Amino acid sequence: MSDIIQLNAEVPTELGGQRLDQVAAQLFSEYSRSRLSSWIKEGSLTVDGAVLRPRDLVHGGAVLSLRAEREAQGDWVAQDIELNIVYEDDHLLVLDKPAGLVVHPAAGHADGTLLNALLHHAPSLANVPRAGIVHRLDKDTTGLMVVAKTLEAQTNLVAQLQARSVSRIYEAVVAGVVVSGGTVDAPIGRHSQRRQQMAVVTGGKPAVSHYRVLDRFRAYTHVRVKLETGRTHQIRVHMTHIGFPLVGDPVYSGRFRIPPATNPTLVKTLREFPRQALHARFLELDHPVTGERMSWESPLPEDIVWLLSLLRQDREAFTG
Repeated sequence: MSDIIQLNAEVPTELGGQRLDQVAAQLFSEYSRSRLSSWIKEGSLTVDGAVLRPRDLVHGGAVLSLRAEREAQGDWVAQDIELNIVYEDDHLLVLDKPAGLVVHPAAGHADGTLLNALLHHAPSLANVPRAGIVHRLDKDTTGLMVVAKTLEAQTNLVAQLQARSVSRIYEAVVAGVVVSGGTVDAPIGRHSQRRQQMAVVTGGKPAVSHYRVLDRFRAYTHVRVKLETGRTHQIRVHMTHIGFPLVGDPVYSGRFRIPPATNPTLVKTLREFPRQALHARFLELDHPVTGERMSWESPLPEDIVWLLSLLRQDREAFTG
């Protein structure tokens, strides 16, 4: 892929008289408005050869010319870290993330992240913000993630996420017996005292999760959760909020509860479960270029499969 973007477009009559940034957003819709605005301010996007401001009005028949360099988006290092890629083409890739892999470099995780692995797998991702990552999974959550391989695909996928047309369905094992499915519609924001945690708070960002029961055990439940929004720790916070914290969640699970006469193997597995029992099982979206609706499914990882088998054995032991 060339490192130079070169585009020209004539302003149609019906867009005449509007602001330059608004017209550019319609004529070059594959790029975000903020990026186009930056290019206008840099002089990379001109009108009839002249440099204007984003708010200046343009007339019908004027020619917008874009000549911009795709810049490397960070000083991150490419690292050869194994990825489980389930689908890839020129525009996007879908991967199955293992537990323990941090998605993006941050304090305490300068490298060894999914982003570093992506830069090694596809070096051109250095030209895409956040190496094409458009949504995240927590370090210890497993399952499906989509990554945009071009700026145009990233703009499209972000728009789909904002329009809530991307379907993301998770499976989790929670403490407590969930009687029936339902919806949690509760805003999420930073916890007032514990700043590393999120919580349901007044004035938080809107957050909606739909859950349903897949299987019930003596003191635990296997649930499926469909996200309508994508807030940080959303499923973990919402399920805790309604009294059903995730098994193995070190941050939100609170006091550990074990029913009487539980098999020692199950007790040990529950006590030592190394992460929150949460897996991104299904992903569905519109292909950013072809528009085709595409879907993927990731099988449950071995640790959750093992936990469910022990819970089933425990239930059967008490139901005869």
